[in-house]
Amino acid sequence: MKVNQMKSILFAVLLCFYGNFSLAQDTQLFMFEQDGCHWCEIWNDQISEAYPKTIEGRTAPLKRINIHSKIPKGITLVSNPQFTPTFVVINVGKEIGRIEGYPGEDFFWGLLDKILLGLPNYVNVKGKS
Repeated sequence: MKVNQMKSILFAVLLCFYGNFSLAQDTQLFMFEQDGCHWCEIWNDQISEAYPKTIEGRTAPLKRINIHSKIPKGITLVSNPQFTPTFVVINVGKEIGRIEGYPGEDFFWGLLDKILLGLPNYVNVKGKS
């Protein structure tokens, strides 16, 4: 077993035992979408099923929002999303980063990882940066 694999397993075990509940509760990934959005459908096909099972998904659980809906109370965005999909990472009610559009599976994970690395307790165990 390689050292990186052992580190990943150890981190997963520690996460299971100790969890990072405050980070998970304070951080969410908002997906602004709308009916008929072709790129939203592609994201759903490629990412949505796996997302909640990933470290990213546990760090920033997904919340879907129709782009035409009001922004939930207590949430501060840098600007209102203009097209779908727009992914906005919210931490303690404030936007800390966004991905506009869906650039494909590989780019999505890398861009999301860069945003989440700004969180104090997020650890990139996959080595994607």
